[in-house]
Amino acid sequence: MPRTRADAQRSHPRHQRRGEARLPAVVATLVAVGLYLLLPQQLLIAPRYVLPALEVALLVPLVAINPRRLTRQTRTFRVLSLTLVTVIAASNLVALATLIHALVHAGVKDGPTLLVAALQVWLTNIIVFGLAYWELDRGGPVSRTQVAREELPLADFRFSQDENDDAVQEVADGASGTSDWVPTLVDYLYVSVTNSTAFSPTDTMPLSTRAKLLMSVQSVAALLTSLLVIARAVSVLP
Repeated sequence: MPRTRADAQRSHPRHQRRGEARLPAVVATLVAVGLYLLLPQQLLIAPRYVLPALEVALLVPLVAINPRRLTRQTRTFRVLSLTLVTVIAASNLVALATLIHALVHAGVKDGPTLLVAALQVWLTNIIVFGLAYWELDRGGPVSRTQVAREELPLADFRFSQDENDDAVQEVADGASGTSDWVPTLVDYLYVSVTNSTAFSPTDTMPLSTRAKLLMSVQSVAALLTSLLVIARAVSVLP
């Protein structure tokens, strides 16, 4: 029987784990699709159901490849997963740009509808960038649990667990080096939430150029939504 929590955690190496659960990512994706479906018609760049249908069509084979746990990764799986995130992100950024244009040039007067639309865009921004970080960091969710740590691609983010080895025992026992901890979707969604509210990294630092660029785009989008869109919406409330 293991003598300490660290011994217990070391008895289950990452490459022997069952892989990260599929359901949270499916739920997050479907929420983003639903938020897009509820946007006002003037913010949509195509018929309402075209992009959501495409996103669901991309999601179905991803679920088929890994229906319960993320343990298998093929080239097709990787391309489909990154394409899905790209489509959601692009459509949401276009919706934000359209919303800003309508505010500046169209003289929109429907404040309540505008507030709801701004909230939808902001929430989708959090979800899609969380999914993007989750898909890219250290080779993606499959690699993070199935590949030996020394063979993982370079990290895009440094989490607090990655530097807690020398902390007090109850903290060090959960550190990456001690327990073989790896981040899951919830960790990346937390990074996305904090980046969208603080407009900068908090306890998780971007390391790679692509991570810094993605966080910059997200911060600017969140800033525009919070300061320009919401402020303008409040000003035209009846």
